[in-house]
Amino acid sequence: MELKELAVNALAQNKKAVLLVGGAGLAVLGFGLGYKYLRKPEKVVRVGVVSQLLIHPLKSGKAVSVALAECQKAGLKFGELQDRHWLVVTEDGHMVTGRQQPRLVLVSLTCEGDRVCLNSPNMEELRFPITQPDNPVMDCRVFKADIQGRDCGDEASRWLTRFLGEEKTFRLVHFEPQMKARRPAEEYPLFPQCEQVAYPDFGPVMLLSESSVKDLSSKLEKEVTVERFRPSIVISDCEAFDEDSWEEIQIGSVRLQRIMSCGRCVFTTVDPETGVITRKEPLDTLKSYRLCKPSEKHIYKASPLFGQLHTVKKTGILQVGDVVYKISR
Repeated sequence: MELKELAVNALAQNKKAVLLVGGAGLAVLGFGLGYKYLRKPEKVVRVGVVSQLLIHPLKSGKAVSVALAECQKAGLKFGELQDRHWLVVTEDGHMVTGRQQPRLVLVSLTCEGDRVCLNSPNMEELRFPITQPDNPVMDCRVFKADIQGRDCGDEASRWLTRFLGEEKTFRLVHFEPQMKARRPAEEYPLFPQCEQVAYPDFGPVMLLSESSVKDLSSKLEKEVTVERFRPSIVISDCEAFDEDSWEEIQIGSVRLQRIMSCGRCVFTTVDPETGVITRKEPLDTLKSYRLCKPSEKHIYKASPLFGQLHTVKKTGILQVGDVVYKISR
C-alpha cells in the first residue's frame, strides 16, 4: 500500500508541475501576442527632402556644406570635421561666440589630411596639425557647464587674436573623444540624461525648413538665409513650420527624435556675410509671431522659436536628396 500511495502522490505532483509550467508558458505566449497586436504599428509619412547638410566645425564659425555626412550621437561628421568640436576661448577658458565677437562668423575651419586650415577675409591661411598630444588640455566653460579642450597652439591663438582685433588674447581648443562631454539635461531637462555633446548650445542636431526661412524673409525688409540660423539639416518640399510637428523622423537609416524647439537669441542678428551685428532683425520680427505658448514660458522664456532640436536615436549616413519621413503610432 505504501508503495502504491507514493506512486499516486508522485503522479499527482508531476501533473501539477506540468500544469504550472504549461500555464506559465501560455501566459508568456499570450502576453507576447497581446503586446504584438496591442502595440500600435508605425505609420510612415513622407514630409520633405534633405536640401542641405551643414557642419559647423568651429562654434560660431562658417558652415561647411557637404553632400554626405555621418550622423553620430554627438552630431554630424564628415572626415575629420565634427560639428562644434572646435571652440574659441579666453585665456581663462570661457567660451567666445558670435554674440561677443560677431566677426567669428567669417572664420572658416576646414581639414585637409591631418591638418586644420583656418581662413578668413584679409588673413593668410593658417595650417596646423589636427592632433597635438603634447599641447595642454584646458578647462573650459560653455554656458554653465565645465568641459575640456586641447589647446591648438600659440600660432592659432595669435591668428585669432589678430583677426578679432582685440587687446585680449584668444585661444582655440579642440574637443577630443576621450574628454568628458557636456550633458544638455543639466541645463535643459527635456533632454535625456544620457545625452552628451561637445560645444553646441543645445543638442546634437538642429533641423530647419527652407519654407520657414522664406516665411520669415517675407516679413523683413531684407531677406535672410538659412546660414544665419546655423542648422545641421535643412529640409525642402514642405510647408513653413511643418517641422514643428515632426516628433520622430526617419532619414535614410537615421532616426531622429525631436526634443524641443530652438529658442533664438541676439546671435541671429549677426549677418553671416559681413560679420556685423544689428541686435534688431530678424529677432524682433520673430518675437512678433513665434513666441512659445504661455505654458512653455518656463522653458523658453521670451525667446522666439525657430527650428527644432533633435537627438539621434539611430546613427547612420545622411545625404542631400534623402527623403524625410515622419513616424507616428
